Amino acid sequence: MDTKLDPSRDDLPLMANTSHMLVRHYTLDLDVDVESHVIEGTTVLFLEDENSLKKRTRSTQETCQLEAEEACRLRTPEPCRVPMTSARSFSCKVGCSDFATFGKGEKDPSAKDGNHDNQEQASGISSSKYCCDTEHHGREDFLLVLDCCDLSVLKVEEVDVAAVPGIEKLTRSPKLTGVCEELRNEIVGELVTLPAHHWREQLDYYALCSRAPGCGELFFDTDAWSLRIRKTGAQTAMDFPHAIRIWYKTKPEGQSVTWTSDQSGRPCVYTMGSPINNRALFPCQEPPVAMSTWQATVRAAASFVVLMSGENSAKPTPLREGCLSWHYYVTMPMPASTFTVAVGCWTEIKPETCSSNDLATAGPLPPSATDSRSVGICGHMEYPCRFQNTSATTQELIPHRVFAPVCLRGVCQETLVRLLPPCLSAAHSVLGTHPFSRLDILIVPANFPSLGMASPHIIFLSQSTLTGWSLCGTRLCHEIAHSWFGLAIGARDWTEEWLSEGFATHLEDIIWAEAQQLSSHEAQEQQELRACLRWHRLQDELQNSPEEMQVLRPSKEKTGHVSDSGASVVRHGLNPDKMFMQVHYLKGYFLLRFLARRLGDEAYFSFLRKFVYTFHGQLILSQNFLQMLLENIPEENRLELSVENIFQDWLESSGIPKGPLGAGAASVCGALPGERAGGTPSRDAGTCSCCSRSVGVGPGRSARWRGAWARRSPSGLEPTGDPEGGNAGSRRTCLKRKARGSTSQPLPRPSASGCLLPDQLVLLLEHLLEEKTLRPRTLQSLQRTYCLHEQDAEVRHRWCELIIKHKFTEAYEQVERFLQEDQWPFRQLVLCRGSSCDVTWLWTTSTSPGHGRVPLRGADGERGCQAAAACPQMLRAGQGADGQVLSPGGGRNAVLNRKDPGEIVSRPLLILDARGA
Repeated sequence: MDTKLDPSRDDLPLMANTSHMLVRHYTLDLDVDVESHVIEGTTVLFLEDENSLKKRTRSTQETCQLEAEEACRLRTPEPCRVPMTSARSFSCKVGCSDFATFGKGEKDPSAKDGNHDNQEQASGISSSKYCCDTEHHGREDFLLVLDCCDLSVLKVEEVDVAAVPGIEKLTRSPKLTGVCEELRNEIVGELVTLPAHHWREQLDYYALCSRAPGCGELFFDTDAWSLRIRKTGAQTAMDFPHAIRIWYKTKPEGQSVTWTSDQSGRPCVYTMGSPINNRALFPCQEPPVAMSTWQATVRAAASFVVLMSGENSAKPTPLREGCLSWHYYVTMPMPASTFTVAVGCWTEIKPETCSSNDLATAGPLPPSATDSRSVGICGHMEYPCRFQNTSATTQELIPHRVFAPVCLRGVCQETLVRLLPPCLSAAHSVLGTHPFSRLDILIVPANFPSLGMASPHIIFLSQSTLTGWSLCGTRLCHEIAHSWFGLAIGARDWTEEWLSEGFATHLEDIIWAEAQQLSSHEAQEQQELRACLRWHRLQDELQNSPEEMQVLRPSKEKTGHVSDSGASVVRHGLNPDKMFMQVHYLKGYFLLRFLARRLGDEAYFSFLRKFVYTFHGQLILSQNFLQMLLENIPEENRLELSVENIFQDWLESSGIPKGPLGAGAASVCGALPGERAGGTPSRDAGTCSCCSRSVGVGPGRSARWRGAWARRSPSGLEPTGDPEGGNAGSRRTCLKRKARGSTSQPLPRPSASGCLLPDQLVLLLEHLLEEKTLRPRTLQSLQRTYCLHEQDAEVRHRWCELIIKHKFTEAYEQVERFLQEDQWPFRQLVLCRGSSCDVTWLWTTSTSPGHGRVPLRGADGERGCQAAAACPQMLRAGQGADGQVLSPGGGRNAVLNRKDPGEIVSRPLLILDARGA
């Protein structure tokens, strides 16, 4: 596989040579300086080389085979299964094929000369980088390559793990005499392979080893994307030190870390997770196959709270006056990209009333609490697995906490705190055992470029999700679903994002309906309505995005392949428009919805729980899921379904699937859409049947709805009714509060003004946005009837589009408030749909993360406008005409001040260009 980077492309490089060595554990020791925007400290890497891994894998497979035979003899219901995509067995597969030994005389193809990051503090090491050691007859040394970007690496040294008292227990030698490299590596090898029930002892030894003295500095060098380390005379991975310490500090501009202020104006910092993951937070191995555990000690000022991906609810330890230390750990191996940390003046938001037996305050079950009653044998690498703990498998509610700036305490108590228990309980009902023992929820600052992000044991949520029960509940269910799909089960190739986002999108509806305790009929109506909304969004997306960005499996038959060293690239991983795209969410959702209908919902979710049990703790490719699913579909229902057909029609093609599978997918939403040239669906070619059922709006019916609003009731609060004769209010789906066990609170009825629920209002406004003209009287009636300025962010987003499109000037203040108070993902979506005027909203406050533009549709297929966001810190003022839109570079926009053409505006500005009028 060619991993040479083309500067003209937007692929993200994964440089780590994971085919030769894998990091098994990270020990981080960090200081956070909020004033200077720097995180500084050390990380100790505990490594395992390819040969040791091969030997251990062979031994494990033999043991697993014996266990399988014993299970069969005892008639255990679940025999041992070691899927070829587990982290352990995948490593074995790589070991036999792609683990080409980079050893004596061979040069790592991913390595190239670069500049030393800090020559003054490197003690002259950089001056001799990559020099040939003549003592070894011209044979070059082994290079350990790590993913690294925007870090100042100060020093790299070998750790003398043999100096740790009592460490001889991990070796065959009763006394450590004549310590050598081989003995140190033996100690690390035994440490990283300790049995799961010794997890606490293992963590303690990791901590002790991380504080052991150094025993020699190592040569290192950095370039734009990697850190390369070598030791003179170590010509193979076996000879290379298996415990190394890296001294480094982050840079304020590093893209893995965001320094900002929270909603109360207090400084904070959090990790973004994308697009370059954590390589600007600490040197690491980014490829998913490099699954590791970690522990981290973080020191910060006493006024700050440190939250992190960790199994323990850390309590601060005072160090010195004004400084606290926080310690977290993880015993389940995860990709380094899932590590998350947030430091700020967060306040824990507790329920207003707590019972004495509230499970939210209970401690998590310890990882070692396994028992003999567990059934089956997991296929992942060994760790303290909750699926093997009977107490954990029956735990509906895991311990959970909510954190936010103090100014959001009230709204969090009204929505998020009350929604979290039923959503967690519902997820357990749908998917089974919670993979993680506890959960923290953090309301992140307003510049967070997403509505949510899930990491092990912690979820980041946007403040915009707090604006309504439906929006908060569905987004919360989406992020909770990632605990199973995206975290416990990860994609082996990052380009297959649909394995995470498609599943979470499909499951959010199921979990949310379960949390509301809807009847099957009510749940079906709600899910069909949301399917219609997503169908419209998918059509918009496909009409306004490059075809190559619409493919869910862009590498096709090369998916999952890496170079001999383990390096690879993520297709379009650096494309600034990718973060705005929803193809992996929506197209993946409709594929799963289609497959669930084919199998039958009850059978499908029964299968899904079986799939989770089989593959948790492992990495998968699309074929792993599809093959196992098709095996569970009766042959008479399978018809044309095959892995190859699904690959061809759904995963490896742009646009909506064509042929029988495409027709089947469209029928799931209740419509057979027409297609334009190139296979792009037309919005007006077909309308989902549930659209009409939900809000009474179909082709040609919007005008009659306008008439209904104009003929509003004497009270001025309700429309007269549906022109077809029915009252829209009668279509409201009532949420029934059924009795539940003491572990979950019933949900209150959603607060929806008027007669429609938020999803129905969104669908209604989506249809009205297709109208070329709406009179001010109609807009006034619409606003008054449904109190649109008080609805959740999804509804107000569409309402703002209507305001802008039809120049409803009396409501411009509502748009300004929307831009000021709601999360950035909504800001960048405000646009005009139509050709009568070009409208661009610019949000240029200091908290907005200047990202790229998103072209969307215009009315009746006409040219749409672009939403843009700009950040003055990232832009340079330029000369131009009054109000001219500039592109200083990087796909970012700025607008010149109307008074001073050389100054970039620092406030929201509406630009009305009447060229099309």
